[in-house]
Amino acid sequence: MKRRVICAVLSATMASSLLFAGGTTALADEDKTEITVWSWDATVEAAIPAFEEANPDVTVKFENVGSASDQYRAIDNALQAGTGFPDVAQFEYFSVPYFAVAGKLADLSALGAGDYASDYVAAAWNDVHFNDTLYALPLDYGPVAMFYNQDTFEKAGITEAPKTWDEYYEAAKKIRALGDDYYISNASGDIFLILSLIWQAGGTPFTMDGDTVKIDFSDENTQKALDFWQKMIDEDLITNDIGNWSDDWNRALNDGTLATQVIGGWMTANLPPRAPDAAGNFRVAAMPQWNEGENYSAENGGSTLAILEASEKKEAAFKFVEYITHGDGVQPRVDSNATVPNLSILENEEYLAATDDYYGGQQVNQVIADVAANVRTGWQFPPFFEWMRSEWNDVATPYFTNGEGDLKTVFDNWQKSSIDYGNEQGFTVE
Repeated sequence: MKRRVICAVLSATMASSLLFAGGTTALADEDKTEITVWSWDATVEAAIPAFEEANPDVTVKFENVGSASDQYRAIDNALQAGTGFPDVAQFEYFSVPYFAVAGKLADLSALGAGDYASDYVAAAWNDVHFNDTLYALPLDYGPVAMFYNQDTFEKAGITEAPKTWDEYYEAAKKIRALGDDYYISNASGDIFLILSLIWQAGGTPFTMDGDTVKIDFSDENTQKALDFWQKMIDEDLITNDIGNWSDDWNRALNDGTLATQVIGGWMTANLPPRAPDAAGNFRVAAMPQWNEGENYSAENGGSTLAILEASEKKEAAFKFVEYITHGDGVQPRVDSNATVPNLSILENEEYLAATDDYYGGQQVNQVIADVAANVRTGWQFPPFFEWMRSEWNDVATPYFTNGEGDLKTVFDNWQKSSIDYGNEQGFTVE
């Protein structure tokens, strides 16, 4: 079964008239509750007609106000003004603590979602909690997998996907030997890629307890991941000259000069349109492991739906959130290539058995389901990580563009500036 690419032109214009009482009388507008939903996800918008048909007492006003960062700023501004904010909004997992700690999100347990844990992989369920309170429901998910070009591997004499990071290092040297343009990976300064290595290794650089936050990159597992990535950089086995989502990235994925992408499982839908010339060459495998015999993954990306505490329409808003993330709205989104953490999908035999022509007929869903189930639990993001993400670019750029310093110094500087910022914001940061 060939996967279909999510199309940005999916729209909510498919809604049909909704009838009740024998199918002859339309529900009056004054008997409906209108909720406003802010999201950048086309599959959410596409699910609205079916939701409204199933819930004729609720109408949905959908708005895409821009990127995630744009949306977060708009929500903060609207809440401060006391008007213009949505009832439901999409949040990346790492942004949930920021809005939760400020009391801007509703407790979904109080609305009936507290017993939904059995439908989600453990790590995703952990992600939507802050200080033991449920503030969102998982919408989509980014369990990290390794996408690799089998054709390039064969040219380099690599007969199977690396199972450990030591094997990945040896494979990187063979890939590099193919020519000046060949690398096993790119975007060496991508903070989410680096954090996924730390996460998988069992590093715990961020911890929270109430308003107390700890930021510390000195633990053994974090340092193990950073030392490995430093070695890859020092030996010119990965490049920072090709940024993700760039034209150069598309070109290198197309011609096979970029051999792997260690990235979120949502890449299954994004790779085919960006590298159509590589159809049939790519395969998907679990992340290489730090120790032989282990089976851990991490996260890179993914988002949630939450209800703003300021909403006066929480009951209707919850109907929508439940439908999209847990109810009948999940399968249509999966059919449009959404990657979700719902066990009702990830354990479905038909889903697991589906093959993908782009990936050489591989049962890609099986791989994604396996890595999703094995995301290492216990990871936490600090409540001001949105600021930290921006700060990373400032502290990391001198190293990744000019070679000033090393990775340890970059992380030391990032740690110091983040601690200073957190304390300035009223947290107790150590």
